[in-house]
Amino acid sequence: MPDDKSPATENPWQHLRQLTPARIALGRAGTSLPTAAQLDFQFAHAQARDAVHLPFDHEGLREELQGRGLDTLLVQSAAADRHIYLQRPDLGRRLNEESAQALDDYASEKGRGYDLAIVIADGLSSLAVRRHSLPFLERLLEQIGEEGWKLAPITLVEQGRVAVADEVGERLGAKMTVILIGERPGLSSPDSLGLYFTYAPRVGLNDAYRNCISNVRLEGLSYSMATFRLLYLMREACRRQLSGVDLKDEAEVPTLDNAGPGNFLLPDNS
Repeated sequence: MPDDKSPATENPWQHLRQLTPARIALGRAGTSLPTAAQLDFQFAHAQARDAVHLPFDHEGLREELQGRGLDTLLVQSAAADRHIYLQRPDLGRRLNEESAQALDDYASEKGRGYDLAIVIADGLSSLAVRRHSLPFLERLLEQIGEEGWKLAPITLVEQGRVAVADEVGERLGAKMTVILIGERPGLSSPDSLGLYFTYAPRVGLNDAYRNCISNVRLEGLSYSMATFRLLYLMREACRRQLSGVDLKDEAEVPTLDNAGPGNFLLPDNS
């Protein structure tokens, strides 16, 4: 018998499997999955569940932010605990009465009129926040300083959903808000960080008024690229005074093949 495998017996899926984290070419044992594939699936499912229920280490994050000379505020959504948070998404979108009053008091004492309010919330994966919020913020804050924007205290929200940033921004009098939040875990990404940006935030806005940058993590969208795209949206929002579906991400991404102007995602009309 020849040593080389016949092309007719080679499985092309095995090569494709090296190019994606998707569960393809798992094989089979009779009519079932092989034991290794089944155990791997169960492990990934357990990681996703753990990411949802992992407590938000807001105190540790707050200490690290303050150690970098950043002012912080700690507030709580109207969802009193994780059990309520998972069953009542609406409560995670608003602050509880004490937190709302705390922000109003801060604004009355320190003043309003910020250019940007950064909010950090646990969302559905505090693991993502713990792993990626600080490395991303280091890049973002450096650029914000160069832009000369006035930054509100970074607000940490326990049991928060995306829309809670609208209330934070409105109460602090911020022109723009961006919330860093743990996204719903997938079976290959339990630590995906999402960024949601809003111009002129106020209570009652829906997702059509927001821009989303998702899958910020080492295996997904890099911190530098996420910062690049977010800054483009913020600059354009200030220029056009809007955000959401009317503000498209047409950031000019520099590449080796195209160092000049133009979006590499759009056709070349020249």
